[in-house]
Amino acid sequence: MIKIAVDAMGSDHSPKVEVEGALDAAAEYGVPIVLVGHKDKIRPLLAERDTSGLTVEVEHASEAVTMEDSPTTAFRRKKDSSINVAAQLMRDGRVSGVVSAGNTGAVMATAKFVVGALSVVDRPALSTVLPTQKGKPAILLDVGANVDCKPHHLEQFAIMGDIYSRTIFGIRRPRVGLLSIGEEDSKGNELTKEVFKSLKRAPINFIGNVEGRDIFKGDVDVIVCDGFTGNVVLKLSEGLYETFIEMLRHELKKTLTAKVGSIFAHNAFQQFKRRLDYSEYGGAPLLGIKGITIVCHGRSNSNAIKNAVRVANEFCKHNVNDAIELEFKKLGLTKAAKAT
Repeated sequence: MIKIAVDAMGSDHSPKVEVEGALDAAAEYGVPIVLVGHKDKIRPLLAERDTSGLTVEVEHASEAVTMEDSPTTAFRRKKDSSINVAAQLMRDGRVSGVVSAGNTGAVMATAKFVVGALSVVDRPALSTVLPTQKGKPAILLDVGANVDCKPHHLEQFAIMGDIYSRTIFGIRRPRVGLLSIGEEDSKGNELTKEVFKSLKRAPINFIGNVEGRDIFKGDVDVIVCDGFTGNVVLKLSEGLYETFIEMLRHELKKTLTAKVGSIFAHNAFQQFKRRLDYSEYGGAPLLGIKGITIVCHGRSNSNAIKNAVRVANEFCKHNVNDAIELEFKKLGLTKAAKAT
C-alpha cells in the first residue's frame, strides 16, 4: 500500500500548512499519510480537523532543520530532524515517498545519504513542471541539485525527463530540448556543445537547442540544463509570476472602467492565475533517488503540500523508479559503463 510521509516541520509556516495540506490530500486522494515532526505541535492541529475516515499517523521527531542550516551540518548533527526521520521511514520501507518544504539542500543531501541513489544513476536531478501557452506542462531539469555537471550527467537527466513525461503525463514521444543561448548546433559553451552530440545519439526525441524564450511556448516537453542555469530559470519564473500578478492587480484598480471590467472578467482572471500558480503543480521530484522524494518551496501553502502529495502518489503508482532503472540498464547507461 502506498503511504506518504510529510515533513511537517520544513516550511516557513510549519507545521500548520503541512498538516492542512496533508489532510486535504488524504481526504481528496485517499492517500495514507505519516506526519513527521514534533508531536506536541502536530496533534493540536489534527484535533482541529475532522479526520474520521482518514489514515493519518504521527511520527515524532524532536528536531527540525532550518533554512539557515547547511545541508551537511544538518544531516550530521540533527539526526532526529523531521526530514531525517522521514527519509529513514522510506529507507526502511514504511512509507513509499517523502514530501518536504524544508531546506532544499538538506532535503536532497538527506535523501541521497539516507536512502541512496538508484544503482544506475550518477547524479539525481531536481525537476520541476512549468506551465506553457499550449496548456501542456513542460518539465525542466536540473533546477538546483547539480551546479557543476559533465555531459553524461545531462544525458541521464534527459532520459529521466523523457521517462517522467511518458509515465506521468502520458506523452508518447516527448520532445526533448537542450537549453542554450541559440538554436544552432554551434551555439553554447563547451558543456552544451558536448551534450548536444550525446543527445543526438540518445534514444530520445531530441529536437535540438532551445532558448529561454521557448520554455513556455509549449513546443518542447522536456528541457535539460545544468542545475545552476535551471535554478536561475526557476527563480526568475517565480519572480516574474509574482510581479505580473501584482502589476495586473494594480492596473485593475486604477480606473472605474478597469474595476468594472475586472468584475466581468473575474472567472477568467482566476483561471489564468491558477494556470500560473506554482502551488497547483505540487513540488519538484528528485529523480534518480530510491523511493520518491518531492521537494516543495519553503513558502508553500497547504495547496502546494496537497498537490505535492498527489505528485508523490502518482510517481509511486506509475513505478517511475522501476522505469528509470529498466530503461537505463536496457541502454547500458550504468555507473560501471560510464567509469570505463
